[in-house]
Amino acid sequence: MPFTALTASAAALLALGLATPAAAAADPDPDGVEAKVSRVTAAQLGASHHDGCPVPPDRLRKIEMNHWGFDGKVHRGTMVVRDDMVKPVTAVFEAAFDARFPIRKMRPASEYGGSDEKAMADDNTSAFNCRQVTGVPGRMSQHSYGNAVDINPLENPYVDANGVIHPPASRGYLDRGQDKPGMIKYGDAVWSAMRAQGWLWGGRWHHPDYQHFSSNGG
Repeated sequence: MPFTALTASAAALLALGLATPAAAAADPDPDGVEAKVSRVTAAQLGASHHDGCPVPPDRLRKIEMNHWGFDGKVHRGTMVVRDDMVKPVTAVFEAAFDARFPIRKMRPASEYGGSDEKAMADDNTSAFNCRQVTGVPGRMSQHSYGNAVDINPLENPYVDANGVIHPPASRGYLDRGQDKPGMIKYGDAVWSAMRAQGWLWGGRWHHPDYQHFSSNGG
C-alpha cells in the first residue's frame, strides 16, 4: 500500500516510529529474523497503553523482525513485549522463521486502536496490549503484562467462556484435525519453540485459545 493510502491514524503511528507499513520491505536474502530492538514511548503505544497499566512504557520494547508470509515471501513485522521477554520471543520467532511457518501480519496493537477484536479480525500477530480478557469483562489480560503473544488468530481461534468464537471468521479452523498453513498444533515448530522457552499454550484450556501463548501459562 503506498504511504498516501494510509489512514491518518496509521500515518501518525508511522511518524512516531511504531507502525509497520502494510508491505514492509525485508532483506531479499535474510539471515533469520534479523531482529532490531528499541525502546518505545507512551505516545508510540497509543491506545494500547493507558493510566493504570501494570507495565510502564519504559519497560516495553519494540522488536522489528522478519517473518515468512502466506505468499511465500519474507516480510518485516513489529511486535511490542516487556523488556525481559525480548530474548525468548525472538528465539521463538527465529525457530518459526527457520521452519518457514507463515504469519499473516505482525503489527503492534496500537495500529488497531488497542482493539483485540479488530486485530483478530485482521489476522494480526501481536503481543503487548493493556486490556481486559476478550469475552471476560473485568479480568486483566496477560497481554497487559507484555508476556503473551497471539499468533495468526484466524487460523487459530479463541473460544471464550461463553462459547463465543473469536474472530467469527475463524469458525472453520475449530477442526484442529486439519492441516492448513498458519495453524498451530501440539508438537509443531511454534509449539516446540514456545515450550523450549517455558511458555505455555492456550490451546490446552477447556475453552481453547489456539492463538495464545504466555510465559506464565495465563
